[in-house]
Amino acid sequence: MSEQFASAFTHLECSACHERYDPQRLHNVCPACGKPLLARYDLEKAASSLTRESLQQRPPGLWRYWEVLPVQDRSAAINLGEGGTPLLCAPRLGDRLAMPNTFIKDETSNPTGSFKARGLCLAVSRAYELGAKEIAIPSAGNAAGAMSAYAAAVGMPAHVFMPVDTPPAFAVECRTLGAEVTLIQGLITDCGAEVKAGVQTHGWFDVSTLKEPYRLEGKKTMGYELAEQLDWNLPDVIIYPTGGGTGLVGMWKAFAEMEAMGLIGPQRPRMVSVQSDGCAPIVRAYQEGSEHAEVWQNAATIASGLRVPAAIGDFLMLEAIRDSGGTAIAVSDEEMMRYADVLGSTTGIFSSPEGAACLAAQVHLLEAGWLRPDDVVVNFITGTGLKYTHLWQS
Repeated sequence: MSEQFASAFTHLECSACHERYDPQRLHNVCPACGKPLLARYDLEKAASSLTRESLQQRPPGLWRYWEVLPVQDRSAAINLGEGGTPLLCAPRLGDRLAMPNTFIKDETSNPTGSFKARGLCLAVSRAYELGAKEIAIPSAGNAAGAMSAYAAAVGMPAHVFMPVDTPPAFAVECRTLGAEVTLIQGLITDCGAEVKAGVQTHGWFDVSTLKEPYRLEGKKTMGYELAEQLDWNLPDVIIYPTGGGTGLVGMWKAFAEMEAMGLIGPQRPRMVSVQSDGCAPIVRAYQEGSEHAEVWQNAATIASGLRVPAAIGDFLMLEAIRDSGGTAIAVSDEEMMRYADVLGSTTGIFSSPEGAACLAAQVHLLEAGWLRPDDVVVNFITGTGLKYTHLWQS
């Protein structure tokens, strides 16, 4: 891409206390209050080159939005082909639902088969640029695979901590990509404690969800792409499966940035958070009117990516849901499996349970009258079902 398109990244800002931090140092959460840090940009400067017209001349992929991405040195930008995923009209599915304006954002074509590639692309690129020597992650699967891939691309040692009952394909993927994998008796929160210990003992850099600022920046590109693909008209509703919630928060951030740059107007989609009824802390907090989500005890679901009993960005998710006029809904494992089959047989997409949860949610919200038949709805299929084939085996 032409050198005239420079990053307009200026500083890091705490999402809660708004303290500012030096962007040229490695950071995890805000030292003052422990909440996530957010990357901020000179959006007036970015708008001078990031225009609708200039985007038409740029190659596809995540890095086309260079001005609003945090990497400064182009040689540090790792590119495995992430982003640029299709937004598919789903006429057969729409006919079945009696919702003709049903769209699918198919993230399965990303490297390592999931949307996690977007976030880890930026997290690892920025950690590499700032001199991190080894990185570590607690993960239920897809994030670990993505981190392992991007770390391998630049020869950076990577450490993965997964619950022992994570589907085996995820551990195989990470080991094959060169990462050290440790299986833990417990949940992702227990894996997080192991990563924290490794950070303190070995000096690893932690790339956990929203515990560093840059995964969010990769995920927000889904919002930029969606606006472009709909000719700068955002949908009425976005239905999104949320564990740690980086994608939902990231897209909400993207919409604010795009409006500030004059790319879109003030209209926003209603944001729908979908969780498993076996682990639904955001749904419960939304229903109770709480600003934070209490830890979900005894979390259990076949959808590994949704088994997140506590999320550091809970307040950011709840804020986006409420400010958009959206909602939060839980669906069962049985529904995920049923609607994965419906999705596959009507669209040709083999979805993970997390993605299929979105379709189950759409059906519920339509039946409840929350969705109108003519709403423009985008379901995010966040990962491939190929890593979950054991769920279909008798």
